[in-house]
Amino acid sequence: MNVIWLDSIDSTNSEALRRLADVPSGTVIAAREQTAGRGQRGNTWFTQPGQNLTFSIVLKFEGVFPVSRAVWLNYLSSLAVAQFLRSFDVSCEIKWPNDVYVGKRKICGILIENQLGGGGLASAVIGIGININQKEFLQLANATSLSLCTSKEYAVEECLQRFLGIFEELLPKVFEDGTGLFDAYSSQLFRKGVSARYYDILREEEFDGVIRGVEPDGRLCIIDAAGKCRYYHFKEVSYIL
Repeated sequence: MNVIWLDSIDSTNSEALRRLADVPSGTVIAAREQTAGRGQRGNTWFTQPGQNLTFSIVLKFEGVFPVSRAVWLNYLSSLAVAQFLRSFDVSCEIKWPNDVYVGKRKICGILIENQLGGGGLASAVIGIGININQKEFLQLANATSLSLCTSKEYAVEECLQRFLGIFEELLPKVFEDGTGLFDAYSSQLFRKGVSARYYDILREEEFDGVIRGVEPDGRLCIIDAAGKCRYYHFKEVSYIL
């Protein structure tokens, strides 16, 4: 993969989208500082300059890549981050749909932006932020970093190369049947099999439930107190931490 390092940029995803027509698949836009990093639900991704990994991977698809497989990119990215962290002996879980947690603390967020064309996905920009050396998180009370987990400091550029090696090793699975990605993702879910509190955004109510897993289409299944499985798409349910 070809990595383009930038000292400062508004958002690596925004920059990748601006350059999309001019760069080949496998291009990585990485920034030492993001001034307007973007997260899910329109949130801002806060990061101290030079302390963390903030980067975006450009993927372009030849032929028809079905829209139904878009969720596999989420599985791929989440699993790559989890494997990266475990390579430092950091135990972690994937908080559906695409955050990575160490205990109850967030260490990584992922934002994937897909572009349609030719009857399927033409390309995707996978934005990933992993907290590496940052020690204080004034805007995020429940955040942590690799350094806080291990009491060590890391070279951010070397961390990116380690991650990309893992990502490239997993990438071919996206073009297979996806079963391996789905099974691995579902088995590593945060709070899976544990009774916890959730907020149903559609019904505007809190409830107790147990995560059973994810469906092949990416929906989350939570078994409520009545034994009924509630199915949720992204932005339809939130965790009460």
